[in-house]
Amino acid sequence: MTLIARATRTEALRLLQDFVPQAGRAYAASRNFDRPGAGHANVSRLSPYLRHRLITEAEVLQAVLGRHAVAAAEKFVQEVYWRTYWKGWLELRPGVWGAYRSDLNTALARLRSDPDLAETLRRAEAGETGIEAFDAWATELTRSGYLSNHARMWTASIWIFTLRLPWELGADWFMRHLLDGDPASNTLSWRWVAGLQTRGKPYVARAGNIAWYTDGRHDPAGLLNEAPEPLSGPAPPAPRAAPEGDMPAPGLRTGMLLTEDDLSPRFVLARLDAPPVAHATLCSVDRRSPRAVSEKVTGFATAAIADARGRWADRLGEAGPEADRPEAIRDWAVAQGLEQIVTPYAPVGPAASALRELGRLLEAECIALVRVLRDEDRAAWPFATHGFFRFKERIPELLTAEVGSVDRS
Repeated sequence: MTLIARATRTEALRLLQDFVPQAGRAYAASRNFDRPGAGHANVSRLSPYLRHRLITEAEVLQAVLGRHAVAAAEKFVQEVYWRTYWKGWLELRPGVWGAYRSDLNTALARLRSDPDLAETLRRAEAGETGIEAFDAWATELTRSGYLSNHARMWTASIWIFTLRLPWELGADWFMRHLLDGDPASNTLSWRWVAGLQTRGKPYVARAGNIAWYTDGRHDPAGLLNEAPEPLSGPAPPAPRAAPEGDMPAPGLRTGMLLTEDDLSPRFVLARLDAPPVAHATLCSVDRRSPRAVSEKVTGFATAAIADARGRWADRLGEAGPEADRPEAIRDWAVAQGLEQIVTPYAPVGPAASALRELGRLLEAECIALVRVLRDEDRAAWPFATHGFFRFKERIPELLTAEVGSVDRS
């Protein structure tokens, strides 16, 4: 059973090096198979590192396309851009994240008055449903912090349509246990399975499909709802304008802030007229859920931050606090006499919420919070206005720009 234990850039580079030879047609042929017994060696296993940007999408794409033609690596390239697309889609519609969190709280409140729902949830999360395939994936998720993409889709579909549990509770379960738990990819993928994202078109887990893509390891014939009705809900809001990010002001006493969302800060440093005088970190992993987040998830995120901090210590100035609350960063900034804090832009999610709180605290102290957006995100997110297939038409031009400028930090 896979457990990605080392939250370091060195480990990310090792995985990338191992994966590059098979990132072309071999990946396209095998990517949908769920093979935990082989350590999921048919996929890259880079998602936890990309989630925290210990390694960047541009680096991964350049490495793959240095070995394979674009046509041969098309499926893998698209998988990388799915992450960008989901982030952009949610960034243009941040209210969808807010609605999910509100509906999650409502679902959690139901548990206190509905013992049958609470028991069904308990059995699902414990892998005690009697659906052997689902139970195996539930166990793998909680023990390893990882599931293959196809297993995530099957699990979500069974959760919603066979077990008839609220999708928000399932999305929260994943966020509490996945090492690569990403607000955009996770929330919108669950909405897609439910038939809310592509309205009226749910993803249906079918026993025959599961049997084939698990090499016969699982076959839940007769146990699944294979003719479900999609969930209903309000249409998503119209997209807002894509963010541009901020630019640091020259000549100010500057501090650097790292969050778990982007741990490759070279692009921020390149926009400064002088090095930061000090740095700190803000980890918002406990904000991923109203419930307790897995120790594996917390450990991976904090280790990833520590790894980045260690690698960049000589470029970021005096070491400040390892904080988990915005107030600690405010107090540090005041004590340091900072005039601005620069940080990589955090997309919609827990880190972004923490940064908004921090921004209000700093404003009261006349300190600017400067959220610097990566060029590749600024270029891609405005195209996430509709479905992925329209976004996909833009990949060739985005790819040309992105692989030419790679952060190797």
